[in-house]
Amino acid sequence: GKRARKRRKRGKKRPRMLMAKATLKGHTDRVWCLDWSPCGKILASSGADKRVKLWKQGAGGDWACRAEVEEGHTRTVRSLAWSPGGDKLATASFDGTCIVWSYKDLELEQLCTLQGHENEVKSVSWDPSGRLLATCSRDKSVWVWECAEEEDDYECVAVLHGHSQDVKMVAWHPSKEVLISASYDEAIKVWQADEDDWSCSQTVSGHSDTVWCISCNKGGDRLVSVGADKKIKFWRDEEASGAAGAKYVCEATVEDTHSRQIYSVDWCKDRDIVATCGADDAITILTMG
Repeated sequence: GKRARKRRKRGKKRPRMLMAKATLKGHTDRVWCLDWSPCGKILASSGADKRVKLWKQGAGGDWACRAEVEEGHTRTVRSLAWSPGGDKLATASFDGTCIVWSYKDLELEQLCTLQGHENEVKSVSWDPSGRLLATCSRDKSVWVWECAEEEDDYECVAVLHGHSQDVKMVAWHPSKEVLISASYDEAIKVWQADEDDWSCSQTVSGHSDTVWCISCNKGGDRLVSVGADKKIKFWRDEEASGAAGAKYVCEATVEDTHSRQIYSVDWCKDRDIVATCGADDAITILTMG
């Protein structure tokens, strides 16, 4: 007769385990920032030792520093960001400058130094086209830089004033020419250009303390922000996807995930998952229901 097939019991799928594969040692002081290159093979790091390092995994699986810049900045390198094409790296420092480096074959060459901020530069961000660069500073301003035709120099096209305190972070909308900034003044500001004239199109209020970090989802129709008030706030863009600007309204606030201020947030670009971390030594993962 026919053999009866035994059905395997389907239990719950085991969660994938995360394991530490390597500890990258080389910085001699606090490491402030990390950013993966667009190809995903190079990890850039910067810190209070004024150095920028490039890390890559070798053929045998070992991670090592393959390139290092010791000269360039004279104080802490607070932020860094790869250009969308992966051929440039921008670094922002407490020395008040931003340096744009060209990258090729594990070598960084200084292209230009962007000067103008009066105090520490806290964050740097490229727009999706790689043509515009934004920086922000303790001097309460946000600067927009545009790549010149020769591609070796950047010109400041706008100095944006509106925040009343230290600006902690700048981030570009993933599909619109819209810039978003977060500040010690508890506000998030949305900036956009009308031809060549940049202005604040919206002040997003809701936090009751410093806004440390912001992150857009892949489409840009959602924004998440975190701050010293221990809140995670989700915002929805009311403007149509084809509209030039963005207008955010709060659609949810989460208050019970961290017991101390929240420093960073990142919205996964492939799925609706948000990760946060804070001064309570905890990392929280939130999924969109």
